[in-house]
Amino acid sequence: MNTNTLKQISNPLLKWYYQNARILPWRDNPMPYYVWISEIMLQQTRVEAVKPYFIRFIESLSDVKSLACVDDEKLMKLWEGLGYYNRARNLKKAAQIIVEQYNGELPAQYDKLCELPGIGPYTAGAIASIAFHLPVPAVDGNVLRVISRVLGSKKNISELKVKQEMQQKIQEMLPEDVSGFNQALMELGAIICIPNGAPKCDICPLNEICNANQRGIQLKIPIKSKKNARKVENLTVLIIQYHDKIGIRKRIQKGVLFDLWELPNVNKKLTMQQIETQLKEWGITPLSIRSQSNAKHIFTHIEWHMNAYYIETYDVENINLFEWVTIQQLSQDYALPTAFKKLLK
Repeated sequence: MNTNTLKQISNPLLKWYYQNARILPWRDNPMPYYVWISEIMLQQTRVEAVKPYFIRFIESLSDVKSLACVDDEKLMKLWEGLGYYNRARNLKKAAQIIVEQYNGELPAQYDKLCELPGIGPYTAGAIASIAFHLPVPAVDGNVLRVISRVLGSKKNISELKVKQEMQQKIQEMLPEDVSGFNQALMELGAIICIPNGAPKCDICPLNEICNANQRGIQLKIPIKSKKNARKVENLTVLIIQYHDKIGIRKRIQKGVLFDLWELPNVNKKLTMQQIETQLKEWGITPLSIRSQSNAKHIFTHIEWHMNAYYIETYDVENINLFEWVTIQQLSQDYALPTAFKKLLK
């Protein structure tokens, strides 16, 4: 990699950033707690989708200490709709460590940040540089794409050694304004040097420096390993109404959405006769069973094909088999993952 080429990007990149940076709630006040929460939320989630969640989260849990002692149900409700719920669990675990070991303040050391649950090299770099102005890079997928195109690199960015090599090269050329520089690289990758579709090279501040642009090979870079095909799972989901309430339960199956509230379901496609048998096993006598519209939900490695049925009943042998809640209660007090909320709509 040509470090001299990288050194040329700093001035035009920073100038562009300060003229074009999006207004984001965590940028207005980049205190360590805000940077941390926003960076965790932004993992696997688009900026525009994160904004309202971030504001609601901060309004409810304004600092590390309030996060450390929040009730799990409230935490999941605040996270409802963002997905990847382990992120929220790790936030609370990390907050408890920060309270116990660092008096409720995030440590201002990169290595110490990396030791906290849910914080990897990129997130630690983002917090360290943006919140504490420490001279460390923050290398995510956006940054890898930008740097690969600028250098015309055809190395596989899925390989750890390539990521580490790029991180080291960026480390060697960081300008004094490391906070602005790291954010500028991420911003450029998010809105100009985009991941899907053609990059907007005509308005890119680095177009005269960019090797890929000069050679017309932008769409061939970066090189990444192909993702494995998602595993498809068929689910039969039962929306059971008992008087004016809907039955929900905690998901005990390990894997996606473990320990979260769910609509009762069976991990295969059932016939009407099999549904009646399943309801009988649960001690539920249906008044009616109606097929609902089906839905699909995509996780990182799994794709759910959900067949939904609406069941009315006034006869339930074991009232404690499920948690029976009104739609209003479900909306206000229970975190129901998006996969199941699709079916209630």
